[in-house]
Amino acid sequence: MRPRYSGSCLCGSIRFDVTGPFDGFYLCYCKHCQKDSGSAHAASLFIPPSNIFWHCGQELLTTYRLPGSLHQKSFCQQCGSPVPSLDNQHSFLMVPAGCLDTPILQTPDAKIFVSRQVQWSKGIHHLVEFDELPKGKT
Repeated sequence: MRPRYSGSCLCGSIRFDVTGPFDGFYLCYCKHCQKDSGSAHAASLFIPPSNIFWHCGQELLTTYRLPGSLHQKSFCQQCGSPVPSLDNQHSFLMVPAGCLDTPILQTPDAKIFVSRQVQWSKGIHHLVEFDELPKGKT
């Protein structure tokens, strides 16, 4: 049986299921992914377009395509959360790992565009870890 993953946007207006296994799971450090994730990298899963079922909110989905590139991002019009996006050629669906509510059973396959990785995100494996926001940091 193929694994099934449920996902949603932050406000819950968009809900969907995707079925795996995923064809790829990449941590992308390109500048486009840094900009649209607001972080050091994007964590993206890839599946065939037929492996998604939209439960609700598809009418709230907006896609931005960066002119002069293949880069695009789909997001919820209400909360701005990234959601699955169909590529320009309709050959694959890119699923932002963070929009899945079901734990992902697969580990990333690779880091890509590492030559563009921001300096502050390198060598951070030694940082202190907290299960929640540390007290006094609100």
